[in-house]
Amino acid sequence: MNIIKRDCSEAIFNKEKIYEAIMKAMTFGSGIIKPEIARNIASEIESEVRNVNDLDIYMVEAMVFEKLIAKGEILTAKSYEGYRRVREFQRDVKNSTDESIMELLEHNSEYWNEENSNKNAMLVTTQRDYMAGIESEDISKRMLLTPDIIQAHEEGIIHFHDIDYFGQRTLHNCDLINLEDMLQNGTVISNVMIEKPHSFSTACNVATQIIAQVASSQYGGQSISLTHLAPFVEVSRKKIKEQVLSEYIKFTGQEPQNKSDYDKYMSIVNKRLKDEINKGVQTIQYQVVTLMTTNGQAPFLSVFMYLGEAKDEQTKADLALIIEEVLRQRIQGVKNEKGVWVTPAFPKLLYVLEEDNVHEDSKYFYLTKLAAECSAKRLVPDYISEKKMLEYKIDKNGNGNCYPCMGCRSFLTPYINEKGEPQYYGRFNQGVVTINLPDIALSSNKDMDTFWKLFETRTELCHKALQLRHKRLEGTPSDVAPILWQHGALARLKKGEPIDKLLHNGYSTISLGYAGLYECVKYMTGNSHTDGGVGEAFGLKVMQALNDKCTQWKEAEHIDYSLYGSPIESTTYKFAKCLKKRFGEIEGITDRNYITNSYHVPVFEEINAFDKLEIEAKFQKLSPGGAISYVEIPNMNDNLQVVIQLMQFIYNNIMYAELNSKSDYCMVCGYDKEIKIITDKTSGKLIWECPNCGNRDQNKMSVARRTCGYIGTNFWNQGRTQEIQERVLHIDDKAYDGDS
Repeated sequence: MNIIKRDCSEAIFNKEKIYEAIMKAMTFGSGIIKPEIARNIASEIESEVRNVNDLDIYMVEAMVFEKLIAKGEILTAKSYEGYRRVREFQRDVKNSTDESIMELLEHNSEYWNEENSNKNAMLVTTQRDYMAGIESEDISKRMLLTPDIIQAHEEGIIHFHDIDYFGQRTLHNCDLINLEDMLQNGTVISNVMIEKPHSFSTACNVATQIIAQVASSQYGGQSISLTHLAPFVEVSRKKIKEQVLSEYIKFTGQEPQNKSDYDKYMSIVNKRLKDEINKGVQTIQYQVVTLMTTNGQAPFLSVFMYLGEAKDEQTKADLALIIEEVLRQRIQGVKNEKGVWVTPAFPKLLYVLEEDNVHEDSKYFYLTKLAAECSAKRLVPDYISEKKMLEYKIDKNGNGNCYPCMGCRSFLTPYINEKGEPQYYGRFNQGVVTINLPDIALSSNKDMDTFWKLFETRTELCHKALQLRHKRLEGTPSDVAPILWQHGALARLKKGEPIDKLLHNGYSTISLGYAGLYECVKYMTGNSHTDGGVGEAFGLKVMQALNDKCTQWKEAEHIDYSLYGSPIESTTYKFAKCLKKRFGEIEGITDRNYITNSYHVPVFEEINAFDKLEIEAKFQKLSPGGAISYVEIPNMNDNLQVVIQLMQFIYNNIMYAELNSKSDYCMVCGYDKEIKIITDKTSGKLIWECPNCGNRDQNKMSVARRTCGYIGTNFWNQGRTQEIQERVLHIDDKAYDGDS
């Protein structure tokens, strides 16, 4: 018996193919595998079509769908239909991008206008990037990814991050730039040799050029350390000393003769040096927020401020001068088009809390007070605890390490290089695939055995997707991005040399992301993972199991898989809609337009800041590939002592955390307090409105909110907007007494 295929050729009918297709659909549908049903349907169809003339594939597929429905396998039937649709798309569709591109260009797509809170879809530069992304995603779905991965991605079972860049095989996620190597040993930018700078301000200018080039050669975040700029303060100091001495001699006819003369001389030197530092820092701030990369946005840059990284006391003192200037300039902000000082989105600031600055009697505590003022007014810096990081990030030599995340939250794992030394700068992340934990829970129908069987299947699907990411980068020649691979940002490879050795044995990481731990735990146990009992225990068990998977894959393949608390900025809305579609509206689980990020306490749960950080610290420790905790705070500009108490608590209890405040401005009436989210009575949608004048025009207001680690300033989709609206405050402006 023959069957006519889609291309009109004939093949011998094989019921095993029906069986295999149903089994795949069960895996990604209900998740409950019932081989006997699959076998029975295959046999029934074989019997029923035995005498059918001109039997074709479409007839058989329709029969499979109907029989699955008849046997009560609704989710499996939906999954089978979705798989069939994906295969038809891959085989038959020649041009599937026109509609998406036209929606983008006509500015009438809610999706494109709200896809990324740091991209403005009205700008031609952003549109150019999005258009390339649409084509890349199309190629990825039709030619590069397998049907099971595509289907799981589209149905919200997993999320294949940055699929719109996957078509271009050479692009990766985020970087920790080796700025020290590039500045000290020189680099090449656009075929022009850049030698070691001869002043601090020049070093800052070169740094911004490197940042722009790197941002255009990858798609994720990047980080630099101010420590790598600090030696150039001394370079400028010596240069200024020579200039001032020459002027002094010219004016007085002699060198300084006594202490009073010398003090006057050094006063002029220090004043000019301060101006030099001011100019250099201002270059970084303004260049970063005004640069437009090929991604159609400003570079997603984080700046690391760690006194303990300095190699000697003089460099540490100079680093402190830079940090102080960075904080003062960020407190001031940048001017918007109306000339009003507002909060910039970038660069993100990372301030390390350490013994030298965290206590009131610490030498550099004045910097911590400035950081507190900056957090209260401008939402940054975020805080890394040196104490906790040294506990968590232990390398093969048995030593703890403190280093920056790449971008907003992606952390490298400890690595010892060929010299036997720990190395972090010059490394990168290959990419992310995220698992939807609430979908596993809901698919299991609260049966623990089924949950863990599904957990195994879904994590292995993520593994398969991550392997495709890894293989897509293998064979990439260093020539595709010389700034990264040949001229020091990540490596100093030869021309034509493939980057493969940087993809293995721990030099770079690749991340298994996760989302919705709260909803997963709540559905399976009836409790939040904050309960200190069964909910917390199950949540930690899930986290440990995810880590165990990464360890298993890493040992087998020598690829550094790591567990990552995914930001899911717009994906939170996608996951929520998919869950509601698959399982209906379940109170407390699928009744919102978002799911909770990573391991976070849900935004609506009433909990004080200190308890929240203490609880989340247990889960953050199990996210070695990156995660960040936060607390929502009111206006603390007049009570910075509370902010400092929070910072000191972070230092002693959790590795990485941020303080979320609000920084808004209405361009119509000048109102500079919180702009509210309300429900529009006509459309039913959530919109932003100035409570003072009623302005609802997003083009005439500046709203800054934390969006998954970064500050977002271009507004958000309905899911993320609801999440922002429902955030509760975790602290008041009273001093913490340690008992609450």
